[in-house]
Amino acid sequence: MISAARTAAAIRAGKAKAVDLAEQALADTAARDATCNAFTEVTAARARAEAAAVDAAIAEGRDPGPLAGVPYAVKNLFDLEGITTLAGSVIERGRPAAARDGYLVRRFKAAGAVCLGALNMDEYAYGFTTENSHYGPSRNPHDTTRMAGGSSGGSAAAVAAGMVPLSLGSDTNGSIRVPSSLCGIFGLKPTYGRLSRTGSYLFAGSFDHLGPFARDVADLALAYDALQGADPEDHAQQWRPAEPVSGLLGKGTAGLRIAVAGGHFARNGHAEAFAAVEAAARALDATRRVEIPEAARGRAAAFLITMAEGGNLHMPDLRTRPDDFDPMTRDRFLAGALLPAHWLMQAQRVRAAYRAAALQLFDEVDVILTPATPYVAPPIGQEMIEVDGERIPVRPNLGVFTQPISCIGLPALVVPLADPRAAGAPGGLPIGVQLVAAPWKEQTLFRVAAALERAGVAASPPIPR
Repeated sequence: MISAARTAAAIRAGKAKAVDLAEQALADTAARDATCNAFTEVTAARARAEAAAVDAAIAEGRDPGPLAGVPYAVKNLFDLEGITTLAGSVIERGRPAAARDGYLVRRFKAAGAVCLGALNMDEYAYGFTTENSHYGPSRNPHDTTRMAGGSSGGSAAAVAAGMVPLSLGSDTNGSIRVPSSLCGIFGLKPTYGRLSRTGSYLFAGSFDHLGPFARDVADLALAYDALQGADPEDHAQQWRPAEPVSGLLGKGTAGLRIAVAGGHFARNGHAEAFAAVEAAARALDATRRVEIPEAARGRAAAFLITMAEGGNLHMPDLRTRPDDFDPMTRDRFLAGALLPAHWLMQAQRVRAAYRAAALQLFDEVDVILTPATPYVAPPIGQEMIEVDGERIPVRPNLGVFTQPISCIGLPALVVPLADPRAAGAPGGLPIGVQLVAAPWKEQTLFRVAAALERAGVAASPPIPR
């Protein structure tokens, strides 16, 4: 699968047909998904119809949109018209089919993109590994014995495996950024409230973000620009007109104050995670070190609040259908539903104080570099891992560097290290770096990501064959 930008350019110029590329993408998906298990449903008829509409628009002299004919797929918590939104569960199978597409799906369709289907995920987005007991685990394309990350594991695996150049996912505590790092692709979690969430199945409403995945910065920017729009139905959206980031990628980093996070972000992981950050810092000539205050306490608050919001959301089914939940999520939802109100009040106070302290940092810096994940993709099923001399659980620790960022709604972009072996990554497996900025400063993240890509420090590994 070639890039989204080149695909759209070729189709718009009449050098390729959207219907032909859709057929190629469907064939690639059929061939490659047997090992990755990224898709839960392939919408072949829809893809063919949307591709034909793009070709018809071009034949009639109409603008087909900036993503003309670009294949994509969505985490199966996005509504797709005529299909039941499963959100990784079996409980949802009996629900009615979606009456219309989710808002971001409609944005992509208006831009000319072609939807190939729905993608695997942790049940109800509660997890970091996409080891789904109902639909099977999504597998990392670079080593199919290993985790793809989660909860948007299918979204990342589909892009990393070359089945689609773009996908959409959600991020509550790291569910875009963790799989981006483990699968070696680019992923964006925008500012909380930037993109509409209408027509998506939420996990924890005060944390949930939606965003895109891609194999390079230009494609990620193209996707992000297409997703922009004010949605009057989403009362949580804080719409602000955004300058298209696609035109800023060549601007460079001159004048930007870039720092490396210490403290919490300089421990809690393996050597390859920190070596990746240092490689990015050298390329950007970033020598300053800062500490995001109270990050560990903020992460603890995020655990409690998301557990409680998720437990509250699913309480009716927890009471009547507990055995239909994935065992890997059920107990956490139950625990969240039973948390004392006192704990939640304290967690909200910590979250507010942490946000205020963290935002003050951006009076002094524009972008902060942190690890994205604490280690490369663990084997599927691995329970424990050694970090800093202690044996700790694998799964929750995958979010150790992402949870403190989404907890307070900061935008973050993950870039994959071009040469993970140089960072000492075991087996040369992918590992990413997290770029963090102040709210509404996504354009700054894209400038830094593009600079790292030009310097040869950030790049997706070749598509596995």
